[in-house]
Amino acid sequence: MKNNQALFLLFTANAISGFAQGMSMLAVPWYFAVKQQSEVFNFSYGVLTFGVLFFGLYAGTLVDKYSRKKNFLFTNLFCGIVVFGVALVGLLNQELPNLMVILVFGLTMFNYNIHYPTLYAFAHEITEPQEYQRVNSWIEIAGQSTSILSGALAAVLLDGLTEPFVIAKWEIWDIFLLDGSTYFLAALLIYFIKHKATKHYSVQTGSVLERVKTGFSYLKKHPQLLVFGLFSYAVFAALIVAIHSLLPLYVDRNLQREGSVFALADMIYAIGALGAGLFVGKVFEEKQTVRAIIILTFLASLIFFWLFVAKSVWVLYVYSILLGFCNAGIRVLRLTYFFQHIPNEVMGRVNSIFNMSNVLTRSVFIFLFSIPFFNFESNVIYTFLILSAFLGVAGLVLILNNKKENAL
Repeated sequence: MKNNQALFLLFTANAISGFAQGMSMLAVPWYFAVKQQSEVFNFSYGVLTFGVLFFGLYAGTLVDKYSRKKNFLFTNLFCGIVVFGVALVGLLNQELPNLMVILVFGLTMFNYNIHYPTLYAFAHEITEPQEYQRVNSWIEIAGQSTSILSGALAAVLLDGLTEPFVIAKWEIWDIFLLDGSTYFLAALLIYFIKHKATKHYSVQTGSVLERVKTGFSYLKKHPQLLVFGLFSYAVFAALIVAIHSLLPLYVDRNLQREGSVFALADMIYAIGALGAGLFVGKVFEEKQTVRAIIILTFLASLIFFWLFVAKSVWVLYVYSILLGFCNAGIRVLRLTYFFQHIPNEVMGRVNSIFNMSNVLTRSVFIFLFSIPFFNFESNVIYTFLILSAFLGVAGLVLILNNKKENAL
């Protein structure tokens, strides 16, 4: 491939920043769960998610208007300065107010909504068509390998370790300090990326509103693509709600176990996702993309239901590895489908529209699950029943849409 070195640096930078981001995104919800303030976190998470809903559309216009490399540089430097600054406040005062902890979590959420559309658009820009699925698998493999490491380290650092040797528990600001540092290292790697575009795209220079409308207009002309994009994200929506909002409560109040169980579940999830990156292209042929996504969506529905009816740590771990395979497998297949069907000049905006819809879905579930009933004792299990039903409906819609598309 012409851009092997550029892709290597891109994936490495993404993995390095993702390593510490993953630790922070695990540490913050557990931090509030241990303080018996999950309701505060869930409400804040809902507000932030609603804010991301509007930012995502604007982020898509930035991805398509400016150099993808410059976008990466700016976002990594900005996030690094803010997160590192919050960490220093905690380090100097030996405490952090809840608002600053939420700030780091929220900043990471907002960054995700410009980071990933930029990553996918940049990879699409410098990849030959015959390499789409392979490169998407590489993205998944690099990202999930990092998640395995961050999950394993978080499992140790959230509670500390006494055997076979002693590792002191890290404070939340220690984790933020590591997080902020990796943003700067990622920016340095991105600075050295040299690439040659495999496809040229025209840049729309009108107002933000005009550029946003272009993304909607494109999807209006391709209704089957719109439905596919909206409902193929269902597993991802359920996953994000589960990991950040539900699993800390599930582990703490239903299983009554420590934070290492929660962090280990995330690490096992990453192993499943890594397996998808390695094998999904071999399990499903490229022509079976939509069918494969439908199968994985129904499988995800079943394992959410399994977590509702079962009460066991090992079931949680099996759920995690299967969910990792389902979500990552769908992402690899969906990206390949997008690369094949969406022009690069609107890739950022179209992805942002799908992200916006996904964020809206997550907001509804997060606010719903913030109701005191779901936070009382072990009632969190009912949230998994609701998400199971949601995924079942999504799978049915994808079946009907696929039949309609094949009929055209």
